[in-house]
Amino acid sequence: MTLYKFFASVPRGLEIPLSLEISRIGASDVKITDGGVHFAGDLGICYKTNLYSHTAGRIFIAVATKNYRTEQDIYDLAFSVDWNDWFSVKQSFRVDVVGTNCPLKSLNFAALRIKDGICDKFRKTDGSRPNVEPHTPDMRIRGFLNENQLTIFIDSSGDALFKRGFREQTNIAPIRENLACGLLFLSGWEPGIPLLDPMCGSGTFLIEAARISLNIAPGSSRKFAFEKLRNFDSSLWNSIMQEALENELDDADLPIFGSDVSAMAIEAARQNLENAGLAEMVKLKKANILDLTAPAESGIMIANLPYGERMGELDEMRKMYPKIGDLLKRNFTDWTACFLTSDLKMPRFIGLATSKRTPFRNGNLDCRMYSFKIVEGSNKLSKQHHEQNPEEN
Repeated sequence: MTLYKFFASVPRGLEIPLSLEISRIGASDVKITDGGVHFAGDLGICYKTNLYSHTAGRIFIAVATKNYRTEQDIYDLAFSVDWNDWFSVKQSFRVDVVGTNCPLKSLNFAALRIKDGICDKFRKTDGSRPNVEPHTPDMRIRGFLNENQLTIFIDSSGDALFKRGFREQTNIAPIRENLACGLLFLSGWEPGIPLLDPMCGSGTFLIEAARISLNIAPGSSRKFAFEKLRNFDSSLWNSIMQEALENELDDADLPIFGSDVSAMAIEAARQNLENAGLAEMVKLKKANILDLTAPAESGIMIANLPYGERMGELDEMRKMYPKIGDLLKRNFTDWTACFLTSDLKMPRFIGLATSKRTPFRNGNLDCRMYSFKIVEGSNKLSKQHHEQNPEEN
């Protein structure tokens, strides 16, 4: 059995949930780093992490690692790999390079050196070179450079893993599926706990929660790049997929609720739920968040608030925060409310004591998920809490 080294990328802030997922799948040597998790395993682990991970962005296979000093060292490492063992000269590829504390002047030139090394190696072994395809390659090669070491990876995922294969309708700023799952886990939500998204947009939180509740593997509706690799084991993959399908639960009336003030958003969410086969299992309605009542005695509310990037939007949201706080105290006792925002002053305006702050990155934005446990008299702690948490003042 051949063991490989892998790296799973993840949005910043979700490294711990991802490491727990990968450990449960059965990987070894699981180690957290900023923006991802290193681990080891066989081909089955590669297939399972792609199929089962709710939070990973991509799963990379390490094919070569070595210290470097110059661009020639980068070329030499790329040329040393037996690329024909991984993919055919008839398959296209592209190269991307990322770096941390890299002393080289140009990461683009480093990517060019890796590309040259790959093409020259194919010329030596096959007498011809594969095509470079920048947009829809068969294979994606990733170089990672730190201050003195280069690791070359093959992307085993293909399309990013947040692309589950069914969402078609999106709102202006949809949250990615893997980020939504990670924040759901960090909110304390589990299958069976009532969930409400009062600003549901195109329905990402609702769909992911429903699929988790029904034990549907996140990647069960899509294809992966590892299926194009030379070492692809189709019988192993078929058995893993068959097991995943057999473990799915029957349709159920789930305690998952979504609403939005926008009729267009509700229609988009309804269409996406239908595409995912979940339309009958999630309750949707058009409503303003300020008009809501709790759909169950207790549960988790989660909402991706507008981030205030447009002129005047932040001021409008800050006027709305106290009204949301009043609504929660009035109608959502015994619930936990979790709000995603890039506005670090949000808790001061909402007038509630923050029970938990979870930093994360949404694209290029530094964000927080603020959690509020709504109990009788929960607003009484607010003044003392804000005095102790200057970040929010």
